[in-house]
Amino acid sequence: MTDDTPRSGQEPGQTADQPAVTPPAAAKSRFALSGTVLGGAAVAMSALALALSAAPYLSGGFGGKVRDYLISNPQVLDEVLAARETMESQSRVQTINAAAAANPALLAADPRDPAFGPANAKVTVIEFFDFRCPGCKAVAHDYRTLMAAHPEVRFVFKDWPILDRGDDVTSQYAARAALAAHQQGKYLAVYDALMAERALDRAAIDRILADNGVDMAKANAAISAPEMTRHVTDIHTAAATLGLQGTPTFFINGVASPGIDPREVGALIEAAKKKG
Repeated sequence: MTDDTPRSGQEPGQTADQPAVTPPAAAKSRFALSGTVLGGAAVAMSALALALSAAPYLSGGFGGKVRDYLISNPQVLDEVLAARETMESQSRVQTINAAAAANPALLAADPRDPAFGPANAKVTVIEFFDFRCPGCKAVAHDYRTLMAAHPEVRFVFKDWPILDRGDDVTSQYAARAALAAHQQGKYLAVYDALMAERALDRAAIDRILADNGVDMAKANAAISAPEMTRHVTDIHTAAATLGLQGTPTFFINGVASPGIDPREVGALIEAAKKKG
């Protein structure tokens, strides 16, 4: 769920900018460990500890049986965590979707956003992401494969830099650099390279721009322009209003994906196609 530039449906030079993508490697079952899951683990561990400590004081010998069962079957903890994670994920997605439905303009086409595919596509996928986000990097290759497999779908990129702390503004600089490359028709090539770079810093970002034929004088002017600041700020505002809690977050026709696995996003795309 995201958008583009000239609005003809492709940015200038899109064909050259979109290299061939090979099929995904081994399927990924999980791509990230969220703070919510860690919090759930802590709660589950506390609950288990409480149950074990209280068990000896329960009447009728039942407490002892519970304690023995939990010790002999620690996989129960996994089941508790999975159930809690599913419940909390569903709640978060419902909240985000309610906000999206109440504020449709937040996911409407924005000519400043990089977007690829027909402007009148029946299905639009939007990604909010940070170039330094481990989860974003983990799914980037398979996500690009998904794009290649669905040329009739509109894919929009929302560069949402959220991982900067203190004087470290690498995420912000990477987002601005990629958007500056987009103005020169080089977005996808730069996106791929930035996602593939394990340790991003300003020097690496500048090297990637230069390696992909970006005019550095024009890029530097665009990076520091007030218009660029407004664009990135608007993406931050949209994400905050939607209640997004992390990257990557995908929307398919205005509905948030519960997970970040490109296979899951692909299934939602197919469902949206059938729905028409």
